Amino acid sequence: MADRTLRIGVAGLGRGFMLMLPGLVADRRVALVASADPRPEARARFAAEFGGRAYGDVEALCADAEVEAVYVATPHQFHARHAVAAAGAGKHVLVEKPMALTLDECRAMTDAARAAGVHLIVGHSHSFDAPIARTRALIASGVHGRLRLITALNFTDFVYRPRRPEEMDAAAGGGAVFSQGAHQVDIARLLAGGRAKSVRATVGDWDAQRPTEGAYAAFVDFGDGVAATLSYSGYDHFDSDELTGWIGETGGAKASDRHGAARRRLRQVAGPAAEAALKAARGLGGGAAAPAAGPRHHEHFGFLIASCEKADLRPLPDRVLIYGDDGLRAERLAPPAVPRAEVIDELYGAVVEGRTPVHTGAWAMATLELCLAIRRSAAERREIALERQVGLAGDGAKP
Repeated sequence: MADRTLRIGVAGLGRGFMLMLPGLVADRRVALVASADPRPEARARFAAEFGGRAYGDVEALCADAEVEAVYVATPHQFHARHAVAAAGAGKHVLVEKPMALTLDECRAMTDAARAAGVHLIVGHSHSFDAPIARTRALIASGVHGRLRLITALNFTDFVYRPRRPEEMDAAAGGGAVFSQGAHQVDIARLLAGGRAKSVRATVGDWDAQRPTEGAYAAFVDFGDGVAATLSYSGYDHFDSDELTGWIGETGGAKASDRHGAARRRLRQVAGPAAEAALKAARGLGGGAAAPAAGPRHHEHFGFLIASCEKADLRPLPDRVLIYGDDGLRAERLAPPAVPRAEVIDELYGAVVEGRTPVHTGAWAMATLELCLAIRRSAAERREIALERQVGLAGDGAKP
């Protein structure tokens, strides 16, 4: 039992919140006490289900004296403004990925948190996932020799999921690099220790009917003989969940016969307004259900192998496979009792227990720097040096 309950206010009751909701409800260390959302149906549903106050704007939420921490789950382009508002009101901040759209916005967020003496933590990203954390621990142990290469790929239906217009516009934080690269880059940086040196990348925009960044491939040099190859495609062809035993990204079982389903659904949608309405329906008050709580598999972000000198390490939703010099063995992981408990571990640990978090503003700013460099490398067709990278907590990262 937790020593005390951390009282959370939620800014934005859309899809990001729905994915975090099972964990926020099931974890006794936190309580949902207030929210903000422009949609009256979302506010009504929040008040009815959780008995908390529901505001029409984030500033009113931040002024709520009962709220100790604000979970910022608003659209990407509002992350900086809402995180700064929360910190300015003396609230700790948990902000969804990507942290922001520019490095200047990241600086404003970290400066506001520092000035207010509050914690700023960025997540959920899949670098929180227990199989990734276990893989990192295996690398850090040195038993399998030094890490040399990370190979990561993910093939999804990202481009054909319902979107608001700005989610198709990279300038407004849309597209695969901002939305999905933030996961994959964060994972690679966590496994490799954080301090990437440079990146060479290409970005794909392959469907004129869905004009957005839908794919990327990147070679990241971490220096000292360590590199990562990162590939992502959201064009709803091959589904890389086939390589994880048809366990989906959020840890639930997934049908293996859904090829092209997202494309087919989208063809039935009559224009941008209808698509935006369909996206809104995936949030609270729109009729969509949150992922079921209770024991499930761990979440993941596609196929990954971390190649060390003496073994290849492959995280999966329920284990880490170790392909070593003397054969194959598996380290089993207990199923998660609370979805995304690792996010609450970090927030609660920082605010209540005084533990140093990993996913600080400085850490997430370095992840965004690499994501922006992927886009810049693709546009300029050259390798981009990185200048603002930080290591893991205890290795030069600052809050």
